[in-house]
Amino acid sequence: MRPRILVVEDEPDLRSLVEYNLQLAGFETEAVGAGLAALRALALGIPDLVILDLMLPDVPGTHVCREIKGTAATREIPVLMLTAKGEDQDRVTGLELGADDYVVKPVSMRELVLRVQAILRRRGSDRGGGVPPPSDDAESVSSGPVRIDLAAHRAEVDGKPIDLTPLEFGLLRLLVERAGRAQTRGTLLEEVWQVSAGAETRTLDTHVKRLRAKLGEAGAWLETVRGIGYRFRREGQSE
Repeated sequence: MRPRILVVEDEPDLRSLVEYNLQLAGFETEAVGAGLAALRALALGIPDLVILDLMLPDVPGTHVCREIKGTAATREIPVLMLTAKGEDQDRVTGLELGADDYVVKPVSMRELVLRVQAILRRRGSDRGGGVPPPSDDAESVSSGPVRIDLAAHRAEVDGKPIDLTPLEFGLLRLLVERAGRAQTRGTLLEEVWQVSAGAETRTLDTHVKRLRAKLGEAGAWLETVRGIGYRFRREGQSE
């Protein structure tokens, strides 16, 4: 069966354009123009992914995301947010609620489809789906027990894959690529979240905490640099 995508977007032209491009890429789609309509659609059937606009005419997209991630039947559904450039705080709120990724308007249809495919590919891999293992010559970066296969978009600890969201993967990749060098909070927010360095948010600390937990014992390699930000220890570097 083709993966089914629920598109939640109040602009009719954009909604139709998103549906058209997803269908060209082989997806089945359902589209609604409001948040409450999205929740009703979810009650009738579970899609493989939700594309969710944050600015909706009845309830905010963050409310819809909260309902999705706070309900047992729907919390595992990946959510890809559509955000405007000026919605930094709403975007951060959505990510803190558990959204998997976001695309900034005006939307590139190619980027949107690629993001959807990447999220579903990762989800299929987590479930033992048909994603081929990385080749031996895939480009990778590593430090200590952590290895990141850039081509396969996969992270491993001591050779065992770990389940990371796209944002956790981006955060770990940046830190490992710059192992041994402290990265400021502003740098991490701008390069991983693409939000203003001055954004008032605890989302970075929350994601670092979750990332450390997923790394297990290797989480000790992700160090807090007081007054600056975070650093991934370089192999051979003393604690």
